[in-house]
Amino acid sequence: MTDTPLYLRVAEELRARIESGELAPGTRLPSVAELIQQYGGSNSVATRAYRLLVDDGLVVSRHGAGHYVRGTDTPELLVRRHRRRSEDSPFAQGAAEQGAVGTWRHESTTEQATETVAVRLGIEPGDAVMHTSYVYLADDRPVQLAESWEPLALTGQSLIALPEVGPYAGVGVAARMRVLGIEVGDPVERVRARMATRAEAQALGMTPPGPVLAIERTYYDQESGRPVETADVVMRGDRWVAVYGQDPDPS
Repeated sequence: MTDTPLYLRVAEELRARIESGELAPGTRLPSVAELIQQYGGSNSVATRAYRLLVDDGLVVSRHGAGHYVRGTDTPELLVRRHRRRSEDSPFAQGAAEQGAVGTWRHESTTEQATETVAVRLGIEPGDAVMHTSYVYLADDRPVQLAESWEPLALTGQSLIALPEVGPYAGVGVAARMRVLGIEVGDPVERVRARMATRAEAQALGMTPPGPVLAIERTYYDQESGRPVETADVVMRGDRWVAVYGQDPDPS
């Protein structure tokens, strides 16, 4: 009699079949109900087994379509592009174009700007800012985090003061700033690769912690040069590729 939890035994049996080649890349795996019928236990047994295999990079989960053996060119990889004049959320629009459902959780609070945030926004330390924390999900799986700051001296008396509340909730920075008559153009970004912190790994469901793309992003008013929003974005390195520039138009 083994003391190994059932979900681990299910995961190891599926892992062995994948690594042996019995289950080829792209193969649809048994549904949660089918695993329960085969191994017994509850829904959590199957879902925890699949979560482990997804985290280990052997399986991909497709929203509404089940679980598949990961292939060399997995459809789970998300492409990030700049969307200059999008009226919708750039994340949601980009995810939808790639066959995923993009959603996010958020929390906004009024705070005093730290020295770092103040320098990036061109304001004084202690000035009021709106700080919003985001967790972005593709098909209900976290893929990106963001911490955003906007100067309340700019947005505080407007309908866009709370980024995710009111008539302009859920749209991108560019669309929100146009409400104030501000055109921001493309943001300035500093991108680097590093390992996820423990807190980031936990929020992104990375077990064990892996590489992330860390982006320091700032939007500027194109007319005055004033910074209007700055953010720290953290993206799962195993889920994203960032594409800059634009392909030439052959027409």
